[in-house]
Amino acid sequence: MPTEPSAATASHTAPHAAPRATVPAHPAHPVALPARRHLPVQPAGTPVLDVTVPVHNEEQDLERCVRRLHEHLARTFPYGFRITVADNASTDATPGISKRLEREIPEVRAFRLEEKGRGRALRTVWSASEAPVLAYMDVDLSTDLNALLPLVAPLISGHSDLAIGSRLARSSRVVRGAKREFISRTYNLILRGSLAARFSDAQCGFKAIRRDVAQRLLPMVEDTGWFFDTEMLVLAERAGLRIHEVPVDWVDDPASTVHIVSTAMDDLKGVWRIGRALAVGALPLDRLARPFGDDPRDRQLSGVPGGLARQLVGFCVIGALSTLFYLALYSLSRTVMGPQLANGAALLVSAVANTSANRRLTFGVRGRDRAVRHQAQGLVVFAIGLALTSGSLAALDAANADADAAHSTEVAVLLAANLAATVLRFLLFRAWVFPDRAGPVPVTDATPHHADPKGDAR
Repeated sequence: MPTEPSAATASHTAPHAAPRATVPAHPAHPVALPARRHLPVQPAGTPVLDVTVPVHNEEQDLERCVRRLHEHLARTFPYGFRITVADNASTDATPGISKRLEREIPEVRAFRLEEKGRGRALRTVWSASEAPVLAYMDVDLSTDLNALLPLVAPLISGHSDLAIGSRLARSSRVVRGAKREFISRTYNLILRGSLAARFSDAQCGFKAIRRDVAQRLLPMVEDTGWFFDTEMLVLAERAGLRIHEVPVDWVDDPASTVHIVSTAMDDLKGVWRIGRALAVGALPLDRLARPFGDDPRDRQLSGVPGGLARQLVGFCVIGALSTLFYLALYSLSRTVMGPQLANGAALLVSAVANTSANRRLTFGVRGRDRAVRHQAQGLVVFAIGLALTSGSLAALDAANADADAAHSTEVAVLLAANLAATVLRFLLFRAWVFPDRAGPVPVTDATPHHADPKGDAR
C-alpha cells in the first residue's frame, strides 16, 4: 500500500492553514465506518466544502478558473467553503499566480507539490484538509458549475459517501468530439465488463467525497495519476459505499494537454492490477464497511435469521450457474472418460468455483483470512454431493444392468441429485462453513437511534 507523501514533498504557502492531517494506522481488526449523519451546523466562515483544483502548467487558465469558481460559490453555496489550488510540479508561472490568488482572495489557498500526478495531488491535499466534504474539478471548468451543489448535497445530508458527475447519464448534455466520446464510452464498458463497475463515468473531472470516508479509502488507492479516480470508485463500490451520480452539462476543452494513448495504457494496467487484487481478496475492503441505517428491514428479529432471504437468492443464482457449469464440464469430460470419473472431475472443479463465489458474494466474506479452511470445508460438502450424485449413477447403472443408459437419462438423474445436494449444501454453508458469528449490533451513539443531531459527523 502506498504511504502518504512526506511533509517535505508538499509545501503549503498558507500561513494560517491547519496542520497536515494524518491517516490513522489500520487496526489489527478493522473497525467499520460509523453510520452516516447529516453534517452539523458549522460556525460562520468554517469551510464545509474544500474544492481542489489540481494544476500543472496552467498559467493561461488558472486565474480565470479560480475567480469564476469563487464567484459562483460565494453567490450560490450556503455553507463556508475553500478553494485549494494543488500545483503539482509546474514549471511556468502557475506557482506565482496561485500565491497571488491566495493573497487576494481569503477563501483561496495554494498548495505546492514537487512531483507530478493528479492522484498524488488530490491525495495529499485531501489528507491535509479539515473540511468534512472534499471535492475536485478540472481547471478548464468543462463541467457546468450549477451541478456543484447537487454534487455535494448528498454528502452533507449523510445520504451518500461519494458523488461523481456523469457525462454519460441520459439527461446529461455534452459537447465533445467523436474520438473522445468513443474512448470514454469504451473505457466505461471495459470497467463494467472486467471489474463489474456500476457507476457510469469514471473519469469526469468532477467528484466529491466525505472526509471520514477519504481517511479510510485514500491509503488503499495506489495510483498517483489519472487512474486514481477509477481505483477510488471501484474500491468504494466493492466495499458497499454509496456513490451518488449527478448528470452534468459538459463542454470539451479543445486545448486539453492530456496524452490519450499513454493515459489509456496506464488505465488498462490499473484495471488489470485492481482486477487481480480483487480476485485474490488482497484488498481489506471491510475497513470501509458502513452499518445499515434505521430501517425496519435491518432490525434483528427474534427467531428470524438475519439476511436469509438475500443469501438464499444469491446462493440460488450461484447454484444455477455452477450447475450449468458442472453439466457442461461433465458433458465434455464424458467423451473421454467413464461417467464416474467425469462426474468426479466436473463436480470438483465446479465445487471450488461455487465455494469461492458463495464465500464472496452470498456470505460477504472478503480477504484471505480462513480462505483455505473455507475451501477445505467446501470440499467436505463437495464429498457429500459426490456421494449423492455417484450413488444416483450407481443406482441408474443397476437399474439398466443389461444396457448403457442414454446420455440424456444420465444428465436428468444427475440434475435431480444435484438439486438435492444443493439444498444440503446451502444448509451446511450457512450453519458450518460461513456461520454468522456477529451478534446483534449494540445501540450506541454512532447508530441513528441515539444520534445527536448536533454531533460531529466527521
